[in-house]
Amino acid sequence: MKRLQVEAFFDKDSFTVTYVAADQDTKACAIIDPVLDFDPASGRTGHASADAVIAYIRNAGLTLDWILETHAHADHLSAAAYIKAALGGHTGIGEHIVEVQKIFGRVFNFKDDFSPDGRQFDRLFADGDTFAVGSLLCRVMHTPGHTPACVTYVIGDASFVGDTLFMPDYGSARADFPGGDARTLYRSMRRILELPDETRLFTCHDYGTPSRPAFAWESTVAQQRRGNIHVRDGIGEEAFVEMRTARDRTLDMPRLILPSIQVNIRAGAMPPAEDNGVSYLKLPINAL
Repeated sequence: MKRLQVEAFFDKDSFTVTYVAADQDTKACAIIDPVLDFDPASGRTGHASADAVIAYIRNAGLTLDWILETHAHADHLSAAAYIKAALGGHTGIGEHIVEVQKIFGRVFNFKDDFSPDGRQFDRLFADGDTFAVGSLLCRVMHTPGHTPACVTYVIGDASFVGDTLFMPDYGSARADFPGGDARTLYRSMRRILELPDETRLFTCHDYGTPSRPAFAWESTVAQQRRGNIHVRDGIGEEAFVEMRTARDRTLDMPRLILPSIQVNIRAGAMPPAEDNGVSYLKLPINAL
């Protein structure tokens, strides 16, 4: 497998990692899971995180082919629309985003100004679809469970797993969001772990652990199979489902789930401005 050049950008506010994956031969690249800065107290957005990614791409002489989302995140707003306006490229996400759009379209009571058919993105990927980043072939794996729309992007020797797998000492993503399922998540993780042992796995988040306060986001299939506390070799599906279900009952809702979902199912765009020129995000009361 050709080794992929990967540059990581860690956002400490949301514990999110944005990646630039580049083909060193053609200088083409993709951005995976870009972050838009957002202050929920003031409702103000910022672009420092996205601007750092844009500056890196320009300084490295790269051309942006794709802005890829592993799923509609619940813990940060996507900067896809902002970056596309600056650098071009095509936005992509798994085709099951339409299920997420329909679920949350009902939660937020969206009207005719929102179409839950995925048209907000340039391409909706099905399981097994391929596309190019320069001369590199990218393969899409549908890996649901955290959300119905989660996908993993396999590019060269690297795979971008979103929130499906975390670092071995942190384990796995929650599965209690609308449309999530612990049993499905287990099977998706095991599918990822069927990739070659040397495959590099890049997670979208890291929160550190008491024994590892430094943030980290890269592992290998072999390391995960040997040491993941939730899904290493020898842990069966029933044991995982029991653990994950019990653990999810103890978790608070993500701090930014309500604003982020409204933006992320729109490919990083804000809701249409109202007649006063201001865009508004809804806060449904007792709906989740």
